[in-house]
Amino acid sequence: MNFNFINLQPYSNPQYFIYLMIALIPIILGLYFGHRFKTYEAIFSIVFLFLIFDGSHWQQGVNLLIWLVYEFILTFAYQYYRHHGKNKTWVFSLAVILAIIPLAAVKYLIAFPDNSIGFVIGFLGSSYVTFKTVQVIMEMRDGAIKKVDPVTYARFLLFFPTISSGPIDRYRRFKKDYEKVPTRDAYITDLQYAVRYLFQGFLYKFVIGWFFGTYWLPKITASALAVGNANGGLKLSWWVLAYMYCYSMYLFFDFAGYSLFAVSISYFMGIHTPMNFNKPFISKNIKDFWNRWHMTLSFWFRDYIYMRFTFFAMKKKLFKNRIRLSQVSYFLLFLIMGFWHGLTWYYIVYGIFHATAICINDAWLRFKIKHKKQIPHNKFTEWFAIFLTFNVVCFSFLIFSGFLSQLWFGWK
Repeated sequence: MNFNFINLQPYSNPQYFIYLMIALIPIILGLYFGHRFKTYEAIFSIVFLFLIFDGSHWQQGVNLLIWLVYEFILTFAYQYYRHHGKNKTWVFSLAVILAIIPLAAVKYLIAFPDNSIGFVIGFLGSSYVTFKTVQVIMEMRDGAIKKVDPVTYARFLLFFPTISSGPIDRYRRFKKDYEKVPTRDAYITDLQYAVRYLFQGFLYKFVIGWFFGTYWLPKITASALAVGNANGGLKLSWWVLAYMYCYSMYLFFDFAGYSLFAVSISYFMGIHTPMNFNKPFISKNIKDFWNRWHMTLSFWFRDYIYMRFTFFAMKKKLFKNRIRLSQVSYFLLFLIMGFWHGLTWYYIVYGIFHATAICINDAWLRFKIKHKKQIPHNKFTEWFAIFLTFNVVCFSFLIFSGFLSQLWFGWK
């Protein structure tokens, strides 16, 4: 069964952008003249989602529909429960667990590919749809969301510019944009940003990202493996260091390029999808880095895992020492983030590495406060902090890449 019409993976080639920009023209003209054509926007989104999931990806499209029905039933069942004035913790916890179970099953089954089901129940963007559902359920629990509109919720979950790789928007923010039409002056400003982000995305992904990822990285990988196998032992060489920096640059420019495309198309549609990156390689410490890198994901994990576990632990008095509590919360947060990336040792180590780095950073900041008169603060120390953070982050990306697994064990 293969209905091969035209399969277009998001932001993968110039052909995609040609179709996309042509289809955007009625939306752009409508918003410019003060109208949001919601029916056309819905058809437009459905068509491009179809083009993502047709052909050899048809099974993912079916999975998306099943997943969407499941998350809808779960969300509106919990909304019905909350509208009756009930707010039991066990019901809320069950709703969150049920929302996460399909994604957890996909991650587990993909990690153990002997069972092909893992590749059947998943689809492109399953993580981001799940995160959005969990966010809505949690905010209904808090009372921040009183009522979820089904049409807006469907648009929110299936907003095609961001479904493949984020950024992760918030329901209330999305709803506010979706339900209004910007003034002409405001929309002209949106168009200026949209064009800027579009060309910046092309520069990042198709020029700089291509150079680091397609042109340079395979050559460095081959050299690192060849020299490493010749050396024996830990198989380390200067080529591994070169791989570390090259992969870090590729990861940033490729991913940031995708995110810029998503933000750009959103702005063309009058939706202010939040930015995902903010000059992460000039971060002065590891916390600053996570406030700049994949921001919508890191803020999601901060708000819905770190903060909630911390409040729960404080309420239950699980830890007397607040420093110890924050450390446990960091390890929980980054372990979950590591498992989310995949059930592979280097993702887990990546999470542990960042949790350890943040705990060390917190200890250093406390030490600085106590000894601020003895510790200098000037341009040199600021640049050294950026240099140190950059190298710590690049080393974490070396772990994340799985290259060490390939180098040491012959598998990735």
